[in-house]
Order: sequence, then C-alpha cells, then structure tokens
Amino acid sequence: MPRPALVLIAAGLLLAGGGVSAADTRIPTTAVTTAEHLRDQALTDPTAMRILTSLTTEVGPRLAGSAADQRARDWAVAKFKALGFDKVYTEPVTYPRWVRRHESGAIVAPFELPLVLTALGYSPGTPAGGLTAQVIGFDSLAALKAADPASIRGKIVYVGYRMQRSRDGHDYGMGSAVRTAGAVVAMEKGAAGYLLRSAGTDAHQRIAHTGLTGFRPGAKGIPAAALSNPDADQLERVLAYGKPVTVRLNLDCGFDGDYTGANVIGEITGKKYPQQVVAIGGHLDSWDPGTGAIDDGAGIAISMAAAKLIANLPQRPDRTIRVIAFANEEMGLWGARAYADRHAGEVANFQLGTDSDLGAGKVYRLSASVKPEARHAIEQIAAVLKPLGVDYDATRPGGGGSDLGSMHAKGMAALTLSQDATHYFDWHHTANDTLDKVNPKDLAQNVAAYAAWTYMAAQAKGDFGSAAGAFKGDGGEE
Repeated sequence: MPRPALVLIAAGLLLAGGGVSAADTRIPTTAVTTAEHLRDQALTDPTAMRILTSLTTEVGPRLAGSAADQRARDWAVAKFKALGFDKVYTEPVTYPRWVRRHESGAIVAPFELPLVLTALGYSPGTPAGGLTAQVIGFDSLAALKAADPASIRGKIVYVGYRMQRSRDGHDYGMGSAVRTAGAVVAMEKGAAGYLLRSAGTDAHQRIAHTGLTGFRPGAKGIPAAALSNPDADQLERVLAYGKPVTVRLNLDCGFDGDYTGANVIGEITGKKYPQQVVAIGGHLDSWDPGTGAIDDGAGIAISMAAAKLIANLPQRPDRTIRVIAFANEEMGLWGARAYADRHAGEVANFQLGTDSDLGAGKVYRLSASVKPEARHAIEQIAAVLKPLGVDYDATRPGGGGSDLGSMHAKGMAALTLSQDATHYFDWHHTANDTLDKVNPKDLAQNVAAYAAWTYMAAQAKGDFGSAAGAFKGDGGEE
C-alpha cells in the first residue's frame, strides 16, 4: 500500500477515536492515570505545609536586598537538596536596594491625631525633621489626573480609592494603579508628598498595606505612604470639616546602592527530553512587615511540593520539571526579567509554564495560551483538574503568572491557574501576612492541581507551541 494511504488511514483512526488529528498534542492514557494518582495523593500530602512553615519560621520576612535575602536563598538551596531535586543552582540578579528604617505620621491640624501608615517601596525619605504640609484629597486616580497643578503644588496629595472583595481580585488593578501611577502623577503636579488608602480589602484593621510606587531608581520621587483603612476613614472625616488639614510625615527610607541576589532553581531531570522544560515556581522575596506566607511563600511551597511528588514516582518524567524561586518580584519583577532575558534564546525548549502568586486560596479556573493543536491536551489536563473544582475557560489567555509572565512575553506557552482571592487582599503586603492565614486543605488542593498538570505537560506527545514571539497580542503577556 502506498505510504500516503497509510498516513490517511492513521489520521482517520485518530479522528474516529476522539477528534484528534495526527498533528495534535495529546497526553497518553498512562500519563493521565498517573496524574490522577498524583492529584489524589497531593490532597493528603503534608509536604507543602511543612515547606511553608519552615520558610516563614526559619527565615520570616524576606525583603529583597536585606540580610534575610541571603538567608532565604540559602534556605531554598538547602530545601531543594533535602527534597531530592536532581540539580540545584542559582543565577545572579542585580537590582537597586531599597531600605525601610522608620516611619510615622499624624494629622496636626485642625485636630491632632496619630496615623497608622507604611512607607511605599522606592519612596524617598522625608527631610530631616519630617514633612509637614496641607493635604488635598481626591476620591479617585481620575480626579487626581484631572486636577489643576496649582491646587496641588506644595501639598500632600491623598487618594481615597477603596477596594472591594472579589473572587478574582479585580479591584487590585485600580488599587495598585492608585499606588504606583498616583504617586507619579502627584509628583509631576508638584506635590510635596503622597498618601493613599491602602490597596487592600480589610476594613477594620489598623494595618497598612505596603507595595511599590511608580518611582524609579535614579529619578525624582516624593515621600509616599499608605494609610490603614481606618486611618484613611479618619483623614476623610477630618477633610469633610472643610477646614485646612495639615499632616506631618516622617519617613526614613530610600535607596542604598545596588545589591546582587539570585534566582534559586531546582530541577527534576527529564529521562527522555532533559533539555525540554516544564516551568513552575513562585517568588522567594516578600515585603517586610509580615512573614510572606501568602505572598509568596505559598507559591514556593506549592511548586516545590508538586515537583517532589513527581520526583517520588518510580521513573523520572520525560521532560525536566524546573522550579524557580524568583528574586525580587515585589519591587519590579527583577528576578523574572533577568531570567527571561537570560533564557529568551531557549524559549522553544519551554514546554509549558506558570507560577503561583496569589496566596493559597483554592484554584477555581484554568486558562491557557497554547497553539491550536495543543487545545486537546489542555482539555485533557482540565478533565483531570475538574474533580478539584477547577473549571476550564477556553476563552481566556494564560499569562504564566507574575514571574513566568516574562517568559510568556518571550513566547513560552503558558497557563493561568486562578486562585480564590476573596480574602487575599485583606492580608496582602501587611503585617498580617502570616502562616495562620493559610488553610492547609486549600494549599494541598493547589499542590494537587500543579502536580497533575505539570506531570501531564511533561509526558505529552507533542508540544504546546512555545517559540520566540509566539503569543504576542493574546492578552496574557506581561
């Protein structure tokens, strides 16, 4: 029989068996069965909680460039080795060091009232003796942008945008914009300082949410801080009297040279295609007020534990599982961008990837940016994740997460595993980001999802479409 006829018969058999063409990426039945086993095993496996407990107890807060930065890297190297990863290494990342030493504030007129606040990342300090100035308030970033600079010059700008809880945390888009862009707009209009209602959803705690401003190293900035929600309420009540309101800020913070940290990487080496990589991870740094349990110790624990379950199988997976503990995500994705720049030329070897960086709430949705021929494989992954309560949304792109989004922007095929963020922004970037906020069962559900999809991607027959520039314009890029 002529060879073309054989090809047509084979293609016809595949189509008859489930609508999959010979060119489609697919996951073998044996791999699906193993993934189901990994999924079920993960639900009762304590590894992730043990890892997270270790990190938050033995290292604690991990501000990038601080003394704890090195301790965290040493911890990650030791933990990867203790978990039995085949290869453990670091890649250097250099970035500006920002330090926080002291912060305080108060309303001094027309009434004297202390304020609970926290300096924002990349904020300069106040002059010696502090900054005392009249406050001008706005209820939104749009109102600030529309304001006459003459009304702002020399004053402290306050923006009172209030975030609301939601499963997908969508209000954080505006909350973070008020923090980053708002500070820059205020500076450009001649403000002497900047305050905002914290980008958070807790309403009754006098705990401020820190985070990054839009200021950049070597460029001009103004002292900037976030108020706790109750203190923002207090300031707004005082402003409502219609009298001039004066605030004193005393922030001792700012840049302190450059610092070289590192991304810490652990690998489970693939037995068939070791140069091809399934990438997962989280960021190792955290803000300094809390212990970084949800942001992003959970992501580190989820990815390490998922890879460990795969490593415990009788045979290594076909492709390499690479877990990346990224450096300095909080102050500008420094580790992510350095990693993407370093590995951009290898993007075609990245089978599929995403990182975890939205706490430990249950995964409820899967989406993907892959080539059309890999959609069937994503459907297979979705079917295995469905019993965990994860729905597949084929209309949404997969961005790869906060850190691996940089590799997706280079062309890496990517997933997004959306986590329930209903309460995440109650604690995000605060002193309340501590281990007690993590539900062990929810954390295990995350590990189950990551272990299952990671293994299936590693065993897939075919690829998911990674190539330089492959996913430009899909809406999931960095």
